[in-house]
Amino acid sequence: MIEVKDLSKNFAVKDGNFTAIHNIDLTIQDGDVFGIIGMSGAGKSTLIRCLNLLERPSSGSICVDGKDITHYQGRQLLQLRRSMGMIFQKFNLLMQRTNLENVALPMEICGVPKDKRLVRAQELLELVGLGDQGEKYPIQLSGGQQQRVSIARALANDPKVLLCDEPTSALDSLTTNSILKLLRDINRQLGVTIVIITHEIGVVEKICNRVAVMDASVIVEQGTVAEVMAHPTQEITKKLLGRVRWDA
Repeated sequence: MIEVKDLSKNFAVKDGNFTAIHNIDLTIQDGDVFGIIGMSGAGKSTLIRCLNLLERPSSGSICVDGKDITHYQGRQLLQLRRSMGMIFQKFNLLMQRTNLENVALPMEICGVPKDKRLVRAQELLELVGLGDQGEKYPIQLSGGQQQRVSIARALANDPKVLLCDEPTSALDSLTTNSILKLLRDINRQLGVTIVIITHEIGVVEKICNRVAVMDASVIVEQGTVAEVMAHPTQEITKKLLGRVRWDA
């Protein structure tokens, strides 16, 4: 379980400080597919990058399985990041490496012997439906296939959590649906908790069981997807749902 309490992140700017997230409270249960939705600039990316300490919070706490991780350094920090795979909007694959080598890279960094990591990488490519693409290079794949390789790579160290930073924003609607189905299957088959940030309400509707809505650096409402969709209380949520005009 991930518990976030009073979390804030400030950045130094020319005129002082910019508050990217402010007093965030949320709880992500084991096995959740938890959506964080909001418009660009709402603070979503900063929040998800705080969860694995790619960004250090300015204040507040993040407890993972009851342990406050916010001051982790060294080996503890390395182990935390191994337990949290991350999927990016732009895939972040190494173009000079084959798809199999891309998936194997996290295991290589961890010192897993070559024969074992290549076997595991092949298993993960098969899991994401690309078992016959291992010897090709990312440039030879479609965008959706590249994202599948990045998902396989994120699973390489058997994480408990997958953090997904706008994983479908660069994809067309049909490819988006296939990637969301894959993530849902991974959640159900492997029991991996998924945190996904997006500005698309359709992503939340298709894959998430819980959702938090962000606006101007704060969470304005959260709950089960069914509750928030049926009874939105905030104007931004109604706009994201298409129930009011943006120029109203």
